[in-house]
Amino acid sequence: MRDFKRFLHGTQRGEHGDGLSGGREHHAGPRGPRGGRGGGRVFGHGGLRFVLLQLIADKPSHGYELIKVIEERLGGRYSPSPGIVYPTLTLLEELGYVSVDTADGGGRKRYTVTDGGKDFLAANRETTDEMMARMDGGVDGAGPRAGRPPQVIRAIENLKLAMRMRLAREPLTEQQAHEFAAVLDSAAQQLERI
Repeated sequence: MRDFKRFLHGTQRGEHGDGLSGGREHHAGPRGPRGGRGGGRVFGHGGLRFVLLQLIADKPSHGYELIKVIEERLGGRYSPSPGIVYPTLTLLEELGYVSVDTADGGGRKRYTVTDGGKDFLAANRETTDEMMARMDGGVDGAGPRAGRPPQVIRAIENLKLAMRMRLAREPLTEQQAHEFAAVLDSAAQQLERI
């Protein structure tokens, strides 16, 4: 229980920091990698933990891949440092939310979400979705989606949430899979006509 509380709320001193509570972070702004502009608190205290766990749940990844995904989704304006990401991944592993595989021969760790991690994400869906939406919104609202109307961003997030919730339940039957794909194909076709 103590580890769970530490994971959820972080610690007073930013132990196992996530780049948002006194730890070092990389900001790629006009003043260089640690420039004054282009930085800022993206996820809030402890939020990077939810983001990393969700990204791993979406696709098992190496630590550097996770850093690159976050950087790309924030339009290159923020990149969490390895010194922040790897201790957070270690904490996720210690809590039993991810497992580590080094079978690729290069000694690199590949992180995969566990059933415990999936349960944690499901129990904290609102917080996780909020952290993912912050990442999609960019640093200080200046990410790649900053020019999108808020109602469009809301609708995108609603669709993603609905898909995740349905796919987290029992597996789709063959018929349900066809219907699921048909709904998405139909929406895509309608959007192309706008």
